[in-house]
Amino acid sequence: MKKFPRFDEYKVLAYRILLAYIFYFIARILFYVYNVNLIEINSVSEFLSLSYHGIAFDTTTILYINSLFIIFSVFPLVINNKKGYQKILFYLYFTTNLIVYSFNFVDFIYYRYSFNRSTRASLDTLENEDKSGLFLNFLINYWHVFLLFFLCAFLWIYLYKKVKITTEVHKPSFKYFLTSIAGFLLITALCVGGIRGDFRKSTRPINLLDASRYVTNSTQADFVLNTPFAIIRTWNTNTFKKVNLVDKQVVDSLLIPVKQYKNNPKTKPNIVIFILESYGREYIGAFNKEQKIPNYKSYSPFVDSLAQHSMIYTNAYANGWKSIHGMSSIIAGIPSFKDAFTSSAYSKQDIESLVSTLKGEGYDTSFFHGAPNGSMGFLGFGNILGYDHYYGKNEYNNDADFDGVWGIWDEPFFQYFNKTLTQKKSPFMATLFSVSSHEPYVVPEKYDGQFDKGTVNIHQTIGYTDMALKKFFAAAKKEKWYDNTIFVLVADHGNTIAYDEYKKEAMKHTVPILFFTPNEKYVGVNNDWAQQIDIYPTLLDMIGYEKPFRSWGRSLLNDKQIAPFVIKHSSKNYLFMSGNYICTFDGKKAIGFYDKNDKAMNTNLISKRNKEMDLLELRCKAFLQDYMDRIIDKRLNK
Repeated sequence: MKKFPRFDEYKVLAYRILLAYIFYFIARILFYVYNVNLIEINSVSEFLSLSYHGIAFDTTTILYINSLFIIFSVFPLVINNKKGYQKILFYLYFTTNLIVYSFNFVDFIYYRYSFNRSTRASLDTLENEDKSGLFLNFLINYWHVFLLFFLCAFLWIYLYKKVKITTEVHKPSFKYFLTSIAGFLLITALCVGGIRGDFRKSTRPINLLDASRYVTNSTQADFVLNTPFAIIRTWNTNTFKKVNLVDKQVVDSLLIPVKQYKNNPKTKPNIVIFILESYGREYIGAFNKEQKIPNYKSYSPFVDSLAQHSMIYTNAYANGWKSIHGMSSIIAGIPSFKDAFTSSAYSKQDIESLVSTLKGEGYDTSFFHGAPNGSMGFLGFGNILGYDHYYGKNEYNNDADFDGVWGIWDEPFFQYFNKTLTQKKSPFMATLFSVSSHEPYVVPEKYDGQFDKGTVNIHQTIGYTDMALKKFFAAAKKEKWYDNTIFVLVADHGNTIAYDEYKKEAMKHTVPILFFTPNEKYVGVNNDWAQQIDIYPTLLDMIGYEKPFRSWGRSLLNDKQIAPFVIKHSSKNYLFMSGNYICTFDGKKAIGFYDKNDKAMNTNLISKRNKEMDLLELRCKAFLQDYMDRIIDKRLNK
């Protein structure tokens, strides 16, 4: 039987990549040995399980670093197996691999001081240091780390040379080039999937958060990761830098980062939060009555009806632009600006949030998302926040209701949500993140044509999710827990814009915020500034939470100390909105002020500065300074 052309080359390539996996596993073992007192692993089976999950992160690193080596190894040429060509590949392989691999060894020691895998931010701290002096000091004090690195490098090179490619002559032929091109395309596709984490559309490329999906305590995430991965994934995301803009007294007086409310008696109602995918404010009639948009049409009849019995905020904003930003803003009160907090080097820390405060009050906490477990980073961040339970596509366990792209259709998953809550003991806090109002904007086949397709692609899916909400509330109303529950509806962000009004700069990233209680304790329409980070303190105010807690937001009900405001990032600048003005801030100073009704932000009033504008700039400085300080210093737990 004739051998497949270049089969030997592919086998040797696989062997060389396998060697990288072996040495990354060795580095993981050594990392644990050096830090055994800091990383809690309780059994051999747990060690092996965590090591298995680490393969995904090793795969991303190995394939990313070896991408050029792999391309040159399988490129459709006839000289790939020549001695000179293989020598070039040898130097390319070890120059890239050993330099990157060495960062693992730095963390054998550095981890005991940082308690995190090193990231781009770690490298930035060396910018103004005497690097040669630091290196010499490290070499002298930790000679054994260098010895281990060179032993690994020597063994790696030795094993690499043990398996060589045969130097048979390849004659150019149609079959040779056809099979070479096919092999090249297949291997390239596999590498892309490996670098991303998998081939599923619903899963964004794996990030630092994903390591927390598999752990029982936060330190294990650092065992699952490898240091090169942490550096690669944070390479362009370190805009988290301390700024000294105002005195601390100004922060404490204007921002009041630690809140304590005493407006309501202490109660323990259930709390159910719907974070609705892409469910922008634009699509809901109840939130647009005063916008005076010509020929406006609502696509959410049930939410419109629910709003008549709820407290709604019609001038609310998202504090980020992605789904995971919505989760951190709503549940933990942590906004995302130029770069997302959740994908930064600082996301793995102890965070005081709605989850931790309610757990301290005896609440059962759970997160529901109908997509494959781990999609969007929710499972990883949920573990960091400390949710007791996570319910995803795996737990739903019925692919007949899978939409084929993102997750379980909203209608059946919302019913599963209700049934699961009914089995819980009160009080509980449950968060559901919907999936169906998302690209490719389709509805189940049985509902084809039943929802108004409107004027933009998302409209019919808004109608479908609205129907799913209606059926959820109809079913939940029959359950015992329903009457003693606060329901929250909010979007993670907006989506396709249909009306010109929402294309204006100050109308971007607008979301609905709705609080509903069956006894209609909270009913009304509030048109003042509001934002996602206000939901966390508002809920604690509602239930009479007595203790101090960290929050950059404010209670939308009773906070008299802090004027309503919104902060978000847009077009490379911060926008701070409060009172009569919108301030644009470049990170150091205000560069513009606009009337709150100038939604297109056409007329810059900075030449007519007044005291209210000056205060707005000061408040923005205080917010950003405390935000950076607390995140970088890991003081998000108070």
